[in-house]
Amino acid sequence: MSLEFLLTSIVVILLPGTGVLYTLAIGLSQGFKASIAAAFGCTLGILPAAVASIIGLAAVLHTSALAFQIIKYLGVAYLFYMAWSLMRDGGKLEVSEGKPKQVTKKIIVSGFLLNVLNPKLSFFFLAFLPQFAPLGAGNTASELALLAAIFMGLTFIVFVAYGAGASLARDYVITRPGVMNWLKRSFAGAFGFLGLKLALADR
Repeated sequence: MSLEFLLTSIVVILLPGTGVLYTLAIGLSQGFKASIAAAFGCTLGILPAAVASIIGLAAVLHTSALAFQIIKYLGVAYLFYMAWSLMRDGGKLEVSEGKPKQVTKKIIVSGFLLNVLNPKLSFFFLAFLPQFAPLGAGNTASELALLAAIFMGLTFIVFVAYGAGASLARDYVITRPGVMNWLKRSFAGAFGFLGLKLALADR
């Protein structure tokens, strides 16, 4: 593992995407403990893509237009669902002292599905991991698996930090309904934009 791999991974993870948005939303609405569950679910959702890229399934997905389209539109539908659930009354980003909290398992599953239903994630790993595998490594698969595990660990740490920041802002948001409404529209719009972007993607 190289310093270049660590720095590149951190930059990629820090970029706002569906996982970051989801973790921030949960941190704001449910608090720090719930945001850890969201971070764990999003990190766990990376595993299928990492495994697929290591054993070559991502290449199969890349050559199969039907498989790609099925997974893509499932992902699009889920992103639009997330946008709708953030905007509706009592939805995922409804913040108040008396609001009942979501079950941890449900938070984890939602985060997991966000990444599983993103076909581009497997392509990312297929292109990203091999660049940092040591030349002449005796067991390339194990080296790639180690890099994927490190990437997932970094993802969890960064997402927990995002969730902590969001949870710290929770009290401020609770006392300011106008800020909450702006955040709801912003998060819903971001999920909707990502869904539309995925819908229009060829590969």
